[in-house]
Amino acid sequence: MDILRTKDEIRAWRRGAQGRVALVPTMGYFHEGHIRLMRTARSLADSVVVSLFVNPIQFGPTEDLSRYPRDLENDAAKATALGVDALFVPSADEIYGQSHETYVYWPLLGALLCGRTRPDHFRGVGTVVLKLINLTTPHVVPFGRKDGQQVLLIDRMVKELDLDIEIVVCPTVREPDGLAMSSRNSYLNPADRVQALGIYAGLQAAKTLIEGGERRSAAIRNEMSQLMGKFPGLGVEYCDVVSRETLRPVDAVDHHAMVAVAGRVGTTRLIDNLWTIGTGGDIRVEL
Repeated sequence: MDILRTKDEIRAWRRGAQGRVALVPTMGYFHEGHIRLMRTARSLADSVVVSLFVNPIQFGPTEDLSRYPRDLENDAAKATALGVDALFVPSADEIYGQSHETYVYWPLLGALLCGRTRPDHFRGVGTVVLKLINLTTPHVVPFGRKDGQQVLLIDRMVKELDLDIEIVVCPTVREPDGLAMSSRNSYLNPADRVQALGIYAGLQAAKTLIEGGERRSAAIRNEMSQLMGKFPGLGVEYCDVVSRETLRPVDAVDHHAMVAVAGRVGTTRLIDNLWTIGTGGDIRVEL
């Protein structure tokens, strides 16, 4: 596996890449969720490049940029074992230089859900993803559904900026106890971990209600709030039932809804969601 650190190196690699190319954008500290994305990429493409870049412009001034977990040696070993062809590990200066002022942002959709408390987050995400796409010109890019708002915004960017790539949404990968896998889970001590499970418990309650025929968003939110309230260490930032098209609240669940939750346990911020899919009267839940 090639480990590449500069734009010139990744462009040279891309010129020599054979067949279909898949890009897997990550911030590293690989867990099973990242591994599933890499396996998906490997199944969809002839050449796979994984970017490993802790993107400073998607972190707020009081967020965890400096302590975000990093382990390049272990990440490289995992990527090699999975048959990744190239690992792109640039510095912030290599990506942005000294006077970067061009950004991608969504003034409406990016201000909803997580954007309420992280106003510059998606501007940072969109900018770096577009730069990585331009540097690697992939045919396909897989993303995990756990980052639901991010997936929907990136898909909107691809369509509206006429990028000739395919976005593949992969199921959320969970720990045995149901907690959605995240690099930030490493911050949680055993007591915090118990409290963090309140998010999954709330989503499980929503799944049960929807599969039982409940469609009223207010009823779903109320049940989730009551259940998550039994986890006193969990501070719920939002619990919303929204359209996956507009990210705005809906009065009733249909085939294109997302039930999204964000919360904090101590200083650790966690997100999770479920999606409703199906046709006609058949609504299924993907959690």
